[in-house]
Amino acid sequence: MRFILGFIGAVFAGVLMIAFISNLATYFANPPAPLPSDEFHLPPKDVHFSSDGVFGRFDNRQLQRGFQVYSEVCSACHSLKLVSFRDLKGIGYDDAEIKKIASDWKTQVPSINPDTGENATRKALPSDTFPPPFPNEVAARAANNNALPPDLSLITKAREGGAHYVYSILTGFQNEPAALLKKFPDAKTPPNLHYNPYFPNLNIAMPPPLTTDGQVQYQDGTKPTVDQMAKDVAAFLVWTAQPELERRHGTGLAVSIFLLIATILGYLAYQQIWDEAKRTVRPTGPLDPVNQAKTRRAKAKAGISG
Repeated sequence: MRFILGFIGAVFAGVLMIAFISNLATYFANPPAPLPSDEFHLPPKDVHFSSDGVFGRFDNRQLQRGFQVYSEVCSACHSLKLVSFRDLKGIGYDDAEIKKIASDWKTQVPSINPDTGENATRKALPSDTFPPPFPNEVAARAANNNALPPDLSLITKAREGGAHYVYSILTGFQNEPAALLKKFPDAKTPPNLHYNPYFPNLNIAMPPPLTTDGQVQYQDGTKPTVDQMAKDVAAFLVWTAQPELERRHGTGLAVSIFLLIATILGYLAYQQIWDEAKRTVRPTGPLDPVNQAKTRRAKAKAGISG
């Protein structure tokens, strides 16, 4: 039985080895053709956000500007379904302002008519999450050339690069470079797509949302350039994904300081109490002279040599 199992295992290993060698030979004989994205895809731009790093904090003025960009530009296509209106209190809005923002929101909340039981809509309340711009996925795709705009609640967690990725996408729209078309003649951007080297496959269904300076008029007087608007909305989306960021950073810093102090105190206590203590080890086990004598006597009594 063991011979049969061993034989089956050897055959299986041999088949795997043959397949591996065959695929390896095929790879070197006919290497995969390079893709445009392998050469022309760019990493996210290096831009500073106040929330970056272990000491990162939010700038509420910037977050409010970012929310304004989202509400006036991005909310036409993208939902924010994991954030409620009352959460805006965390970026500096008071109760009255939140109530007005919810009441004036362009999309109303689905509801039921209490008199007829039929589907209806109502104005949003502070306790409601942001209502999506489309009633369902079919409607969203129909309005966007069959592309489904992603929800932005956790977008800076879901995409590598976080806020840097969002900022790069918003500011990265450009004409397809001639070098790309020269090297890959068949890689022309398809209809209804837009070239963006910061998107993984270079072509994105979303048209440029931020096109001109002054597209959003900031209430705090900040100059609304395309670059500034992109930074602000990217910072706002960091907050929607990680509203507890400041508290987590503060807790981590406090724990780190506590552990550092505890380590220093533990080392000083060791130096004070144990450093000069002399340790004695009592011989035990088979090497103990008493035990060795007992072993010899037992062997002699039993007639065992050695």
